Formats: sequence, structure tokens, C-alpha cells
Amino acid sequence: MQNLAVQEQSTEDGEQQLTFSATGSEYFRIWIVNVLLTIVTLGIYSAWAKVRSNQYFYSSARLAGSSFEYHGNPKAILKGRIAALILVGGYQAAVRTSITAALVMAAVMACVMPYLVWKSLQFKLHNTSYRGIRFGFDGSIGKAYLYYLLMPLLAATVVMLPWVHQRIKKFQHTESRFGAAHFSFDAPVGRFYAIYGKMLAAYIVGIIAITVFGVVAAIGSHAGAMIMIPIFVYIVMFAVYPLFFTMFQKLVWNHTQLGNHWFRCNMNWKSLTWIYFTNLLGMVVTLGLYTPFAKVRALKYRLESMYLDVNGSLDDFVAGEHANVGAAGEGMADFMDFDLSL
Repeated sequence: MQNLAVQEQSTEDGEQQLTFSATGSEYFRIWIVNVLLTIVTLGIYSAWAKVRSNQYFYSSARLAGSSFEYHGNPKAILKGRIAALILVGGYQAAVRTSITAALVMAAVMACVMPYLVWKSLQFKLHNTSYRGIRFGFDGSIGKAYLYYLLMPLLAATVVMLPWVHQRIKKFQHTESRFGAAHFSFDAPVGRFYAIYGKMLAAYIVGIIAITVFGVVAAIGSHAGAMIMIPIFVYIVMFAVYPLFFTMFQKLVWNHTQLGNHWFRCNMNWKSLTWIYFTNLLGMVVTLGLYTPFAKVRALKYRLESMYLDVNGSLDDFVAGEHANVGAAGEGMADFMDFDLSL
């Protein structure tokens, strides 16, 4: 019996790929019901739709033979979305009232946003578990205001943006934990500057190419060529985003560790670009009905690009303390449609 336990533990040693078994056809059935019920209930069911989708996706993600679980409470998410709706609605009303009211409301939103991001990080991790152990986020509210309000002000100088990005990722990862074990993050700030430099160079080259094409088209009075300029602008934007998304994901995860276990990301920008392009084409051709298939394709590629170099057993982690976490930040993150992962 002891030898069997040793053999079972040893099978986890080495590189373990994160796998994703969800399919577009299965998710389509969940998605279409979610859409119809959300419409019928005037948006109220959207919180339950989110939980239902997340439970399907989390259970489809497996690492070393075990799947993840999602424990989000739809009622808590609904309260968060109502709060987000009130906040954004208040801003829209202020904009229509006067410039002064709009500026005051914008300041209020800027002051509230770090708190909402902090709550969102807590909620996402607290409601995720693996092998019966929950994740958690221990960053303080004070640090949240430092990293999500004060530091972004430095990013306005542009030259400080890579440094701010690196500090925020370090805060997110080092304050995150699995059970009682914290993640670590050692990506150097110089690598962030290198990627931002490449991104700037790519955009400059793209702008120059588009400008030259526009000048030549204008000189030749080619109306058809002039119409192509906005299309070329979109192509440049479309090609650059997956390239640098891939570079940042690889930089961040290849420098993240959990105890003795190292993460690795082998995402390829060409593959990601092809998935994004064909997904967009499929959604346009099917008038949006391809959306669930597109989401599964993108998630499958992104997740299965992730590996964990396991040194020992993943069952050695000790559960941390559980605390009730509100979903106000989660509601705002969904309502504003921004992603904290990058």
C-alpha cells in the first residue's frame, strides 16, 4: 500500500500540462440558455449565467489528473453588478448634467476603482479551488491603492509604464496563494521595458507603412486604395495585440513559482493570431452564433500553453484560512469588461 502511494506521488513529478476538455458544442448549449434567460429576466440571470459558465470551464481544466472548481455565489455577483450599474449610471448622469459634476464623479470612480479591483482579486481566487484547497489573495487595501491609484499616475509619464506594469504583476502574484503557500514572482523590470520597446517599434513601423501607402494612394488618386487604409490600420492593431499578449504572458508565467513548482508558458503568437482571426471570421459569418465555439477555442489554446514543473507532490499544500469575500469588485470587473490577468 505504501509503495502504491509512493508510485502515485512520483507520477506527478516532472512537467505537467494544464489540459482543457470543454467543447464548443457543449458550451453552446449552456451559452444559448444563459443568453435567453438573461434577456427574459432583463439581465438579472446574468450572475447565474456567469457562475454556470465558470463552473463548466473550471471543471474542464485539469492539472496532474485533478480538475479545478468554482464556488462563486450568483447572488453576491448580482449585488456587485447592481452596485457597478449604479456607479456607472451615476457617472453617465453627471456627464449630462455639467462638466463639474462629471469631474467630481470621475474622481469618485478613480478613488473607488482600487477597492473594486482589490475585491475582484479576492473574490476570483477565494472562489477557486484545486484538490479541495482554495486559492486566496492577501494583499492589503492600502497596497491596492498604492498599486492601482498612485502608481498608475506615474504611468502617465509613459516612460514609467513598464515599471508600473512590473510592480503591479509582482503585487498580484506575490500576494496570491494556494492554501497557505504564496506564489513568487521574479521577472526583471528590464524585460518589461524590452517588450514595451518592441511594441512601440512595431506600432511605429505599422504607422509609417500605412502613411506611405496613404500618400501613394493619394498621389495616384486611387479611391479604392484609400478605402483600404482603415482596413490596414485594423490589421496592424490585430496583429500586434496577440504578439505582445503572448510575450507578456510568457514573461509573467515563466517567472512565477509556487513553492518548489515552476510555471512555464509556451504560447505562440502565430497560433494565437490565427485563432483570433478565424474566431472573428466565424462570429461575423454566423452573426454571433459562433461566439461560444470561439471562446472555447481561445481558452483551450491559452490554458494548454501552460505547464507546471512539479517537484514533489501537489498534495503537500496546507489549506489556508477561509473568509467571506464580497463580489462588488467582481461585478464591476464584469460590467466594465476588463481583464486583470495580463
